[in-house]
Amino acid sequence: MSLIIGWAINAVSLLLLTWIMPAVNVASFGTALVVVLVLGLLNAVIRPVLLVLTLPVNVLTLGLFTFVINGFLFWLASRFLEGFEVRSFGWAVLGAIAYSLISWAVSALIPRWRA
Repeated sequence: MSLIIGWAINAVSLLLLTWIMPAVNVASFGTALVVVLVLGLLNAVIRPVLLVLTLPVNVLTLGLFTFVINGFLFWLASRFLEGFEVRSFGWAVLGAIAYSLISWAVSALIPRWRA
């Protein structure tokens, strides 16, 4: 149950992002659900590989290159999915940062319960 709630929270966060940042567009709530699913899969499969491959750059930038990797995955998801559009790579990096902050804030506002 908590997985479904987390999925819905992230979809709502993505819709809030489109309201705050006009360079990111999502067609509907259903599209937002699919985008969140694809972002989760990209973060689970591709992100660890990219983090290992870019480890020297990440060490030199004191971890700031991770923002670029997150933006790349955000941009990549927009290239795969219809109804999800990011205007440019720079907006994708800013969108990924804002999306994670919004998702964190919304998750913090909702009380957690244990079964």
